[in-house]
Amino acid sequence: MSTTPRVVIIGAGIVGANLADELTSRGWNQVTVVDQGPLPLTGGSTSHAPGLVYQTGPSKTMTEFATYTVEKLRGLDDDGDGCFNQVGGLEIATTPERLADLHRKQGWATSWGVAGEVIGPEECGKLHPLLDVEKVLGGFHTPADGLAKAARAVVALARRSVARGARFRGAVKVTGINHSNGRVTGVETDHGDIPADIVVSCAGFWGQAIGEMVGMAVPLLPMAHQYVTTEPLPELAGRNDERTEANLPILRHQDCDLYYREHVDRLGIGTYAHRPIPVRLSELPQDEETSERAMPSMLPFTEEDFAPSWEHSKRLLPALRTATVGAGFNGVFSFTPDGGPLVGESPDVEGFWIAEAVWVTHSAGVARSVAQLLVDGRSEVELHGCDVHRFDELETAPDYVEETSTRNFVEVYDVKHPLQPRLSPRELRVSPFHVRQKELGAVFLEAHGWERPHWFEANAPLVKDLPMEWQPPARDAWSGMHHSPIAAVEAWKTRTAVALYDMTSLKRLEVSGPGALAFLDRLTTNKVDKSVGSVTYTLMLDRAGGVRSDLTVARLGEQLFQVGANGNLDHEYLRRNLPADGSVALRDITGGTCCIGAWGPLARELVQPLSRDDLSHEGLKFFRCKKIRISGIPVTAMRVSYVGELGWELYTSAEHGQRLWDVLFEAGRDLGVVAAGRAAFNSLRLEKGYRAWGSDMTTEHNPHEAGVGFAVRMGKGEFVGRDALARIEPDAVERRLTCLIVDDGRSVVLGSEPVFVDGEAAGYVTSAAFAHTLGTPIAYAWLPAAAEIGTRVQIQYFDRMISATVAAEPLVDPEMHRIRR
Repeated sequence: MSTTPRVVIIGAGIVGANLADELTSRGWNQVTVVDQGPLPLTGGSTSHAPGLVYQTGPSKTMTEFATYTVEKLRGLDDDGDGCFNQVGGLEIATTPERLADLHRKQGWATSWGVAGEVIGPEECGKLHPLLDVEKVLGGFHTPADGLAKAARAVVALARRSVARGARFRGAVKVTGINHSNGRVTGVETDHGDIPADIVVSCAGFWGQAIGEMVGMAVPLLPMAHQYVTTEPLPELAGRNDERTEANLPILRHQDCDLYYREHVDRLGIGTYAHRPIPVRLSELPQDEETSERAMPSMLPFTEEDFAPSWEHSKRLLPALRTATVGAGFNGVFSFTPDGGPLVGESPDVEGFWIAEAVWVTHSAGVARSVAQLLVDGRSEVELHGCDVHRFDELETAPDYVEETSTRNFVEVYDVKHPLQPRLSPRELRVSPFHVRQKELGAVFLEAHGWERPHWFEANAPLVKDLPMEWQPPARDAWSGMHHSPIAAVEAWKTRTAVALYDMTSLKRLEVSGPGALAFLDRLTTNKVDKSVGSVTYTLMLDRAGGVRSDLTVARLGEQLFQVGANGNLDHEYLRRNLPADGSVALRDITGGTCCIGAWGPLARELVQPLSRDDLSHEGLKFFRCKKIRISGIPVTAMRVSYVGELGWELYTSAEHGQRLWDVLFEAGRDLGVVAAGRAAFNSLRLEKGYRAWGSDMTTEHNPHEAGVGFAVRMGKGEFVGRDALARIEPDAVERRLTCLIVDDGRSVVLGSEPVFVDGEAAGYVTSAAFAHTLGTPIAYAWLPAAAEIGTRVQIQYFDRMISATVAAEPLVDPEMHRIRR
């Protein structure tokens, strides 16, 4: 008798069918897939999806999902009929801005291992003869992209899964999720209950309703998206048959929010150019209203929305100027607040999982990762940008989800800068210093609803006072966007005087109770069993030794710790691992507290006169903390610095925040104090080689590769990931996070650019900045370990190569004199 868990997958579309296939291929044979619609075309998004699979994007994870989808569907067939038509992809530019963006996209492709090249108008015309090449400036061609035959793939995947023991049941509506003692026990349907140890919702835009059955917020918004097919075109006559359907590359005209694909002798046209059309599930056709021609996910076509896109299409493709639209519909699919999929387990009901907001493009890749999570406990592809728990509570509120998801629909094909600020909603979460920061002309960027100053216009007059060696060079238009030379002033003041940084938005967790020490010791790599007043930089690993997160753990009492975390994912991970005996309490204290980073060589001259406590080096050493008072305000002072200068992180309750800011700012006037923002902060932390989890390192990297092996104490006893690390020789790793100095002293890259060693693509940039202390751009990149100090490399920046050199790190104050004085 099989001992594999009983799994119920809700949704028999491309995601659910792929998941059944991935699970059964791993030996899990008690898998049941249910869908409220008839099999095989159940009426969800898969049933009408045009099937475009473009692999390349700014996210390495999403690109890897798409690449696996291509590989898997290429090897899949239904009675000899293939499930993927590798016609290639062609994105064309009709504006200089788009052409530049295609070069940037080609860089992403190189970074993530996808073949592609930017070509000229004539070559575009040869690949797609329907184009008016006079309108085209160039294109990005990716030969491995193509068309997923999603409906056919579902049939083939289901057949393969059934052969291994799975069951597929159509016309079965889920009416509830059964659970007991915090654990799922089965699925309630209109055809009876189905017992289950694990339930995975792959219900697509119905995912919100399924999540509500266990009280889980699923932050997605169903949106209608227009798609039409033309009447037969003479130019396509005889080119294709019913089996192949297409041989021209799929075409994207992103300057007008359009894409095109062949349907034998017709052309399919999809558009995002119309008004956003959010869809309520209650508005969808019910079962008795649907037929083969009217699926619940296919809403009536709104011709007036399509009219502008039809005119744009006729300009680009002359064959359409005498053509007519044959049929159209508004297809429903899911958008999320940040555009990523939603993968994860319910916070309250163990065994209830979701894999939602997944497009056909990424379907097989997401399914493989979910199967690996269920079977192995770990996905080989890192998932922090997909985990449903990445969102803070306010980001799952219905109004927030609708506004942000709608904006993502509007911007889906836009050329977006990495620092491009969200326009709305804004000022949802502000620190107690916000009023003062606005008075200083703060330019804010937003993260998880927090307003975070990037630089302060009040410091603009100081630009003229910068010493020559601190004067930054002029930037190109792209790297200069959402940037100001004021950042140089704020970096200069931090290195030579003192600056105040708002660190409030960083997640703070309180861990307390008699079991707190053992709890943290088991989940982290460094020794936290130190005296009260210690601060420890440590890591959390997964079972394979990958870096799940990095933390600072301050011991405020024998049974009381403050944890500086990277976000809600850390909170959720710690919460899930709390001991069942109640010996540990976990509390998110971020909103009730605030933090000022007071850093610079004059930091002690600023703070000490305001306090009766001893803030000398001997009185409060590096990586120590203690409770003090500053002008009577109760403060927890931590002697840590993410910018590599003397100073403290000063924590107090939110009620005291504005006064603490005012006291420090006023006392610092004679010392030349400035408020400083994230632009200077990022430059200074890179000069010190401080890693940022999520960009510089993830679960795909072990501590020795990432250069944070110093935070691992193998001799302290058992901790998660220790066994895996014990099998890794620190000096034998094949890749490393590597520091680069740009040779020309002026070319600033921004991240994700490919790096070439000896003329071959060998890695990619993670973080980059202009190092104001050094007067040169710098970057960190994942490169082969053989790229030793002094190795010359090239970074591809749009359509040009920038020379750089591997450097020893940290670049500034390697002896740590400045930070320990």
